[in-house]
Amino acid sequence: MIKIFLAGLALLILALLIYATTKPDTFFVQRSAHIQAPPEKIFPLIDSFHQWEKWSPWENVDPGLKRTYSGAESGVGAIYEWDGNKHIGHGRMEIIESTPPTKLRIKIDFLSPFEG
Repeated sequence: MIKIFLAGLALLILALLIYATTKPDTFFVQRSAHIQAPPEKIFPLIDSFHQWEKWSPWENVDPGLKRTYSGAESGVGAIYEWDGNKHIGHGRMEIIESTPPTKLRIKIDFLSPFEG
C-alpha cells in the first residue's frame, strides 16, 4: 500500500515538473491607477526620477536611503539607483520609453536582498 502511495506521489511531482517546464522564464507585471488630474500635470512628476521623492511612498521607508541619478535628466535614458536598508534593498530603474503625457515604461532591476 505504501509503495502505491509513494509511486503516486512521485508521479504527481513528475507531472508538476513537466508542467513547470512549459512555462516561460520571464513574466510581465502591469499596474494602473486613476488620478483625478490632467495628464499634463502628473506626467512631469513621474518622467523625472528627481521628482519621485515628492510622491513615492518608498522614499520615506528608509531615512538613510542613498540615491544616485545618472543618464538623462528626465525621459528616455534617465537612471535612478538606490541603496537602502533591508526593507528597501538595492536596485536600479531606467526609463526606456517616454511619450508625454500618456505613456511611460520603466525597466526595474532589484539587486538585493533578492534579484528580480
